[in-house]
Amino acid sequence: MSLTTKRFLLTSLLAAIFAFALIGQSASTVTAQYATAAATSAGTEAAATAAPTTSLVFTPVATEPEVNGNLQELHVYNYTTYIADDTISNFENLYHVKVTYDTYATSPEMLTKIQQGNPGYDIIVPPDYDVPLLAKAGLLIPLDMSQLPNFTKYAGASFKNPIYDPNNKYSVAYQWGTIGIGYSAVDITTPVTSWNDLFNPALKGKVAILDSERESIAIGLIILGKDPNSTNKADLDAVKDLFIKHKDVIARFHAADGQFDVAKGTLAAISDWNGDFAQVMADPANAARKLTFVLPKEGTIRWVDNLVIPKGAPNPQLALKFINYLYDPQVAADISNSINYSTPDQGAIDQGLIPKDVLSNPAIYAPDTAKQYVLTDLGDAQALYDQEWADIKAAVSQ
Repeated sequence: MSLTTKRFLLTSLLAAIFAFALIGQSASTVTAQYATAAATSAGTEAAATAAPTTSLVFTPVATEPEVNGNLQELHVYNYTTYIADDTISNFENLYHVKVTYDTYATSPEMLTKIQQGNPGYDIIVPPDYDVPLLAKAGLLIPLDMSQLPNFTKYAGASFKNPIYDPNNKYSVAYQWGTIGIGYSAVDITTPVTSWNDLFNPALKGKVAILDSERESIAIGLIILGKDPNSTNKADLDAVKDLFIKHKDVIARFHAADGQFDVAKGTLAAISDWNGDFAQVMADPANAARKLTFVLPKEGTIRWVDNLVIPKGAPNPQLALKFINYLYDPQVAADISNSINYSTPDQGAIDQGLIPKDVLSNPAIYAPDTAKQYVLTDLGDAQALYDQEWADIKAAVSQ
């Protein structure tokens, strides 16, 4: 996975499109415009409480595409390899705006930047358990749901009024999925079924653990038969002991790039987000490695990444337009089909825009039979987690 910042440049579109870009437009009109934009650019480069109480007042982009002679700009900060190639350019063409798209590898990287003061982003994409943390710190702007008709119409029922953000006050889901084990059946000939299979002594120096503090500690807790949301220090110490015990097996902690090492053969197995591993599984060049993804029998983490508007966003009105655009069923389907993650847009599924073989692929859409846990806000225990994770990485990396 390349960690290079992605930036998509502005291309022009026929002015006729802009006459249709009204805030009250119907979903069918959005889809038609999206299709027109895609065709036109075919030859170009393809639980929170303490926070502001007022919602945003939306200014339709189409009626004011420029401010003081300059194009309106949107600044997005998202995970790497987490959007379709033409999502940004289509949005730019459709609404005659400019988008700067920056990326990060892990949630802590994003949190550090935002907690130090928003450097100018209009959209960020935190995981479910970080939404209440950001909101309680007053770092998010409440969403005006009247400006998000596509979310209201098309979002799946389980993504409305989520436990981590009641009534979607600050967030709407972007993608969702699970964490499992990705491995090569060439290197591991016995089917993997348990998290403990990662720690087989025969895999010495051939395993990488996802460098995600919250989720990897939760997986350790699951392995030990404990609550994955535990804030008990004794439980966390036990997780630390677990990783240290198996440090000879662990080659490194990977920042969402270990799947490429499994594909190349320098690693045999990793813990990974489902979509990242599904991407290398789908590449015909990796067929000889017999890449496989499993959800261990002990259970796994079900995560949801979310679209939020951070405090200090330069253009929150355009951010709302972008969020609504992402919930157009065709746009949502194109993203999920491209990056091999699960869409929260039920409209995309109901309209047959997600292939049936993708919907039945457990590496992308976890089956209902899989045991799944949802992570919750740690509150004051976050500092304890931070210290435990630092200790784990220091000890295992020695």
